[in-house]
Amino acid sequence: MSYRVAVRALCEFTAKQGDLDLRFTPSPTALEGIAGHATVTARRGDGYEREVTLEGTYRNLCVRGRADGYDPTKNQLEEIKTYRGDLARQPDNHRHLHWAQAKVYGWLLCQMRSLQSLDIALVYFDVVSQKETLLIETCSAEDLQAFFETQCQRFIVWAEQELVHRAERDQALRLLTFPYGEFRRGQRQLAEAVYKAACTGTHLMAQAPTGIGKTLATLFPQLKAAPGQQLDKLFFLTAKTSGRQLALDALASLKASSPLRVLELIARDKACEHPDKACHGESCPLARGFYDRLPAARAEAIRRPFLDQSTLREVAVAHQVCPYYLSQEMARWADVVVGDYNYYFDLSALLYSLTLVNQWRIGLMVDEAHNLLERARAMYSAELDIRSFKGLRKILPAALKRPVERVLRCWGDVHRLQTLSYQVQPELPHKLLGALQQAVSAITEHLAENPAGLDPALQLVYFDAMHFCRLAELFGDHSLFDCTLLTTRSETRASVLCLRNVLPAPFLKARLLEARSCVLFSATLSPPRFYADTLGLPLNHVWLDVDSPFQAEQLQVRLARHISTRYHDRYASLQPIVDLLVEQFRERPGNYLAFFSSFDYLQQVTKLLAAQHPQLPFWEQTRSMNEEARHAFLARFTDESCGIGFAVLGGAFSEGIDLPGRRLIGAFVATLGLPQVNPVNEQMKARMDQLFGTGYDYTYLYPGLQKVVQAAGRVIRTTEDVGVVHLIDDRFARQDIRRLLPFWWGSAI
Repeated sequence: MSYRVAVRALCEFTAKQGDLDLRFTPSPTALEGIAGHATVTARRGDGYEREVTLEGTYRNLCVRGRADGYDPTKNQLEEIKTYRGDLARQPDNHRHLHWAQAKVYGWLLCQMRSLQSLDIALVYFDVVSQKETLLIETCSAEDLQAFFETQCQRFIVWAEQELVHRAERDQALRLLTFPYGEFRRGQRQLAEAVYKAACTGTHLMAQAPTGIGKTLATLFPQLKAAPGQQLDKLFFLTAKTSGRQLALDALASLKASSPLRVLELIARDKACEHPDKACHGESCPLARGFYDRLPAARAEAIRRPFLDQSTLREVAVAHQVCPYYLSQEMARWADVVVGDYNYYFDLSALLYSLTLVNQWRIGLMVDEAHNLLERARAMYSAELDIRSFKGLRKILPAALKRPVERVLRCWGDVHRLQTLSYQVQPELPHKLLGALQQAVSAITEHLAENPAGLDPALQLVYFDAMHFCRLAELFGDHSLFDCTLLTTRSETRASVLCLRNVLPAPFLKARLLEARSCVLFSATLSPPRFYADTLGLPLNHVWLDVDSPFQAEQLQVRLARHISTRYHDRYASLQPIVDLLVEQFRERPGNYLAFFSSFDYLQQVTKLLAAQHPQLPFWEQTRSMNEEARHAFLARFTDESCGIGFAVLGGAFSEGIDLPGRRLIGAFVATLGLPQVNPVNEQMKARMDQLFGTGYDYTYLYPGLQKVVQAAGRVIRTTEDVGVVHLIDDRFARQDIRRLLPFWWGSAI
């Protein structure tokens, strides 16, 4: 059995040395990189070979990759690297790595074509000036072979260890048994569908009720299928910390019967040991000599197969390396990676990039997938606020004043097209985008010449501008370009420009298809066509609505048919809602949650309730609650307590919380959850109408009712629970609305 490794991965393992250093100029965008490679290769002669596929072996190690180009007339192999800024400031360890990659490609080419010698060229292409810098070294095939074998020898022990681990892992997974003996009702149905999808390379969208153990029901069959499908990795992606912990708990229940390597990925700001220091060796002690200490840290980490946040930090601190970048390294060697959506779906996603580079076969699990729509929209949107640029005037270095002033002048041209406070512009502001690109280049050059870093305000504008320019390159019907005028105390016009993603499907589709199989699951994925369209599921995906373990008798669903919660009816609804709350509480004292569409509406109800019924205990969600306050809110729900917790629909307490038994016996939902009618949402509705012919449903109705069902789902958490849900709005009585509510509620509604 051979171990396959990409040239880039091999060299990153064997040839990286010295400090972790993020000061060198930022990499060009993906499109700039592609365009740069195309520009360089287009300048070559007719016989020039592009993207040369190469492969070679050393003992049981198979090394493969694609060299950027080969000129047979010059007998010159080229490794092309795009960059911005001053090349002279490139750290030595970057250059060392580039030469290593080029020389490995060089030997593979010599071996495949029986060459006796070869010119190796590093071609550095400045995406701003469009100039090339060539560094050329003539190498004999014998020297290149020796270099190649040295890199392989450094890696071979690790590779052999990985082969042994893979064999042991796969054997254990074949024998893996479900940890709890029997499946719950609905859990087996979901697990069987996931296993079938994994074995057939199908994408599955599964709606499964809360309480059946969805996390284990997706992980267990994917792991069972992994050996037969020769999967390299499983990625379990979540929207929230609570989902990540559920996945880790489920994997821990399987740990005793399998030598799985599990890794938890966390955000950089949560992992950083020195948040006051920059990421380079002259500032941070954990960055100094990072790559020199990495091999020992990596070796210990694989002996600690369950690398949750605390374990990974323990290893990192012991070896004095950065925990965040150690976790990124261990993503290459873990079997199951648990992390946030952004690690796979974001524009610069780590796991997606590693998958492409290493040609991994992966299984993908997307937890609470109804959240992916809004999260992905945010990933593929960008905003620029003119006030941020104007605020730089007092701190700008002299070299940056002209580029930033040019941005402000071009912004003025956009203002002149604006006739409304919010307006979608007919086309991108190409003059402004050009000015932004020039400003980014100027800041990049300044950063290269002043490696101590940037003022925080300038750095934020810099990153925002780069992100905006990058998304402008990808602009299409899936997004809007809009401008919002701001009210200011001065007469100076201010505005925010936004590249606003409406439909993330074109971005997500390629990432979903890269997986051997993908399972998107949630308690609320109805109607399926809405989520398939907006999330980019392939046409041959499978839909599953898992049978509920709950009975309609467990949940009373009562409709307040004579109350309207529409905005213009809010005042009239206050007294009837208070009366309903009090009547239900007197009928069955206990713990309840009451959900409203806004904090203002919520506070109007609680003010009236407190005045008329001061003896009834209640507590409220407040704006910008911190984690401690949220814990205190939930701690009020005990088996012995009684009262009503007031919360905003779609907020922290309407999904992802578990209050079984007496801790929660009912809920009131005083809204359809429809997003606010405003100019932005109306433009999104128009675009959805243009794309799918269902603008209102896709923009307002389906997202709103998803929040309602999630909130109501807090009540019944186990097969022993009983409770009541009051749906407060006359529109809940409409047949088109009722058809979108959970089937298992049955005749109760």
